[in-house]
Amino acid sequence: MNAELGDHRNAFIMLGLGGAVLVGFGIAGLAPIIAPVFLAIILTICVHPLRVALERRGVPRGIATGSVIIAVMLLLFVFGYTVLVAFGQFAALLPQFADEISAWGQDVVAWLNSLGISSKQLSDIAADFDPSSLIGFLGGLAGGLAGLTTAIVIILTMVLLMAMDGGYMPTILRMTSKTHPLLAVSLVRYGSNVRRYMVVTTLLGLAQGFLNWLALLLLGVPGAFIWGVLAFLCSFIPNIGYFLAIIPPIIFGGLVGGWPTVIAVIVVYGIINAVVQSIVQPRVVGNAVSLNQTITFFSVLFWAVIIGPIGAILAIPLTLLVRLLLVDSNPSVTWIRPMLGELDETKALIAESGAAAKAERRARRAGSSTASGTPAKPE
Repeated sequence: MNAELGDHRNAFIMLGLGGAVLVGFGIAGLAPIIAPVFLAIILTICVHPLRVALERRGVPRGIATGSVIIAVMLLLFVFGYTVLVAFGQFAALLPQFADEISAWGQDVVAWLNSLGISSKQLSDIAADFDPSSLIGFLGGLAGGLAGLTTAIVIILTMVLLMAMDGGYMPTILRMTSKTHPLLAVSLVRYGSNVRRYMVVTTLLGLAQGFLNWLALLLLGVPGAFIWGVLAFLCSFIPNIGYFLAIIPPIIFGGLVGGWPTVIAVIVVYGIINAVVQSIVQPRVVGNAVSLNQTITFFSVLFWAVIIGPIGAILAIPLTLLVRLLLVDSNPSVTWIRPMLGELDETKALIAESGAAAKAERRARRAGSSTASGTPAKPE
């Protein structure tokens, strides 16, 4: 590396950082286009095995392409319909608890004042807060997310075009592998890893949302279906999605059932989240997401700022794409992979070091017990 960069290594680093900043601002400026386009790419990658399975059974390429398009359309329709139903229920639910939410806000301000955190602004906000105003705010937010109609048109058009072009990808990758084998392998691995992550996260998110919805129904929390949909959406947001999903049911559970319901919601959500996201998902996904926890958390924050709320949901696929371009397809920087999250070799070395240290302690203990004439205690 020093031989290639010469005496200008720091200058190249600064140029790289400056270029990264420019790229970030450029992506943020083109977020209304990039977000739906990348979502369409991810959806096409996820349903690509359907095309492969149909073509292996002798189905004509045109019918296989049409099947991919229909599958993506159905996914978008079901998802959009579910979100609209949940939003409609939330718009009907919020006015019913407007007085309770206002009183709860005033209680929170009074509690903060009792702790010595006094602020006239907090008191004014609590006194003037109208929960029904959230409906208009959320409606404007839903209608203004980079132009909902434009985003839908872009997604549908991109899915249609990529479904037609997808039939050529296996041949293109075989041609690319002759001249750039590492790039071809990295592209195939990226598609496989993203597909595994998104499909597994979707299925487990559906299970998690259904279990949360059922538990909230049994606990009598208002808007159980809404919070189940929210839990499903937040399952795509690593690390912080759980905390975003649990806040509304805690508030509404506290309004109708007090502290016992709040504690029950926290316990139920904690158990479901621990089983689904901490035990089941890592075992199923495996090494599809070779990113450490720090990078995962930062990626959620970074992409949410760059391209909006959809960036938090697609943070993992976007970060894996950056890794593909900068690391996986570049043989000169493979040394950085353990720092990013590929820890198989690191874990093996840690286990080997731990076993050696344990053997050393046993030998030292055996030597000291022999000198003192007392038998050594087994570990």
